[in-house]
Amino acid sequence: MIIWFFVSGFIATVIGTVAGFGVATILLPVALLFFDFKTALVLVALLHLFGSLSRISFFKNGIDWRKTVFFGIPGLIASVAGAALVTFVNQALLQLLLGIFLAAYATFAFLEPKFKLKASVQSMVIGGTSSGFLSGLIGAGGALRSVFLTAYRMPKESYIATSAILAVIIDGARIPVYLGNGLLASSYYWMLPVLFILAVGGVFVGKRIAKNIPNKAFTRLVLVCLLLIGIKLITDAL
Repeated sequence: MIIWFFVSGFIATVIGTVAGFGVATILLPVALLFFDFKTALVLVALLHLFGSLSRISFFKNGIDWRKTVFFGIPGLIASVAGAALVTFVNQALLQLLLGIFLAAYATFAFLEPKFKLKASVQSMVIGGTSSGFLSGLIGAGGALRSVFLTAYRMPKESYIATSAILAVIIDGARIPVYLGNGLLASSYYWMLPVLFILAVGGVFVGKRIAKNIPNKAFTRLVLVCLLLIGIKLITDAL
């Protein structure tokens, strides 16, 4: 029943708010039980967009504008390119490669807790481009974006807010391409208000949980989520 898709969407939004990513990666496999890939991709992207807008509203004071610019601009361009290639690229292979990378990075970060990326323009452009492209192509670029953001050891409020505004930039670029290519039939438009309500509610609950987690424990939580998401992508692809 479709109600289980909505329930899963709410839970995914709560988890995505706490971790700063993961809504699409968690929800897309569930959505595929109810819809074809293209429809699922668009619906999940819309929920992701609504949730990101809500997170910006709740955490707006934490936005790191420098990272937003250098991540966001290349991410926007790359997400359009990725969205345009949805129907031409092997999704399973990309999921497998991304899963291996995420699992390897999370393991490395646990073993080397002092590792920290230099917040250079180059690293931010690479992070924005790669995560934007994967967001457009397979809807799971948020996890890769978190690899770069967590490496900067940002305060949790800044991490969540900056990740959210970057997600809005990328979603705002890829969703019109999906819709322009006819990936979502008009018969599904009635679901959009429901997804919006679920997104706001999920972010509200997620914020209450996140504010009670210390920064150090928060970083570890995100790494655990990256590891689990990586393992999930690998098993889904095989």
